[in-house]
Amino acid sequence: MARQIELKGRTYLILSEPSDGRWKASVVEVRSDGVEELIGIDATAETRGLADDSAERKLRRLLQAY
Repeated sequence: MARQIELKGRTYLILSEPSDGRWKASVVEVRSDGVEELIGIDATAETRGLADDSAERKLRRLLQAY
């Protein structure tokens, strides 16, 4: 299951998976034509929720810079 976020008119998914006993979350932008593009934001943590939250915070900080 992925977390979907709408920010600044764009749709993003936070995808997480187990990785070496931890969780790794990555951010993907879903464009209006259905194409998914990796943003280059990754986060790892002990739990899925913490990894997802960290990736979302990184995405929000990135978008504030623009």
